[in-house]
Amino acid sequence: MDELDDDVAAVLAQQIDRLNLLSDEVPHLPFPHTSQVVGELRELRCHYGRQLFRVLYRRSGRLLVLLHIFSKRTAKIPAPEIKIANDRWDDFKERMDADPRTPPRPAGHDAP
Repeated sequence: MDELDDDVAAVLAQQIDRLNLLSDEVPHLPFPHTSQVVGELRELRCHYGRQLFRVLYRRSGRLLVLLHIFSKRTAKIPAPEIKIANDRWDDFKERMDADPRTPPRPAGHDAP
């Protein structure tokens, strides 16, 4: 989103904020706002004038993980865009499932 114009970024942020309205009772925004892409991967549809944007995201428990934002120019979502989102999801899951890091021991004059 950093690469987008401020007006476009503001519109996308407003659409993304709609995802914050979701709950356990309402797990997804209805069509035409969102739709399922593949498996649990979903798309949030956004537009600014004639420009179409898609935000690919997934749920991890109650957390919504935004994986990829791109400008849509074709009817179907291109496979490379889906691959980017899936690769980012795999990276997210790997980091979240990793063993917690052991904090460094204290240093200085009061160290044990």
